Amino acid sequence: MVIEQQYAKILWNDCITPSCYKIGLQTSDIFLKAVPGQFVMVHLGERMTPLLRRPFSIHQLIHRDGGFQGIELLYKIVGTGTRMLSQFNPGKRLNVLGPLGNGFSITTDVKHVFIVAGGIGVAPMPFLASRLLDKFIDRAQCKVFIGGRSKDDLLCSADFDQLGLTVTPTTDDGSFGNQCLVTDPVEIEMASGIPDIIYACGPMPMLSCVVGIAEKHGIKCQVSIETKMACGMGACLGCAVEDRRQPDRYLHACLNGPVFDADMLNI
Repeated sequence: MVIEQQYAKILWNDCITPSCYKIGLQTSDIFLKAVPGQFVMVHLGERMTPLLRRPFSIHQLIHRDGGFQGIELLYKIVGTGTRMLSQFNPGKRLNVLGPLGNGFSITTDVKHVFIVAGGIGVAPMPFLASRLLDKFIDRAQCKVFIGGRSKDDLLCSADFDQLGLTVTPTTDDGSFGNQCLVTDPVEIEMASGIPDIIYACGPMPMLSCVVGIAEKHGIKCQVSIETKMACGMGACLGCAVEDRRQPDRYLHACLNGPVFDADMLNI
């Protein structure tokens, strides 16, 4: 796939929870070929710190007035860079590199799907869900499970509702939904029918549990891992993950991922 560096104009930068934002970026049509799970590397601007780009999953493609306008990113304030980004107004331009990485694969034999996300790991999932529905997957056969520490960490329920999908929310503190791990209702739902595949994104402990469930039931599973990246193109080798199939060999999230078949990783 072609990768392009461009200056993308901010269309909106909206606060959706006390620490999370959705930012719309006007981009070239190259992103029409983006795959759910791919990401972009964003630089805030010349002479600005932090110097390095930051990776963000593509949250949605923006279609308005009958045409393609750009991409939307979902991000959480976790440090200096994202805090600065939250203060940018519409009209400012950001240096964006992408689309990067390998995304989720959707095959013709997939009819029954579980989507599992924890915290900001939900970022690529509305894009994935919309693409699954485009592939004529029955809404009743696409179950979404999202978890967070508290109600404020439960993101994108409205996006899935607009797609007509059933969402099962969980929180660690019981402030919304069931007070349990997000993987608990996933395991319970298995009694009603084993999915063809599980798609997951979130913190490593959650992914490890999801992979365990998938292996227990003999289900295909793809996971999008969250890891620090400095370049996004394999030059810095900073996003190495251990290859489960070949000891002493490493894969790189930016080139081989960030989406992997679960049997490729030691997590």
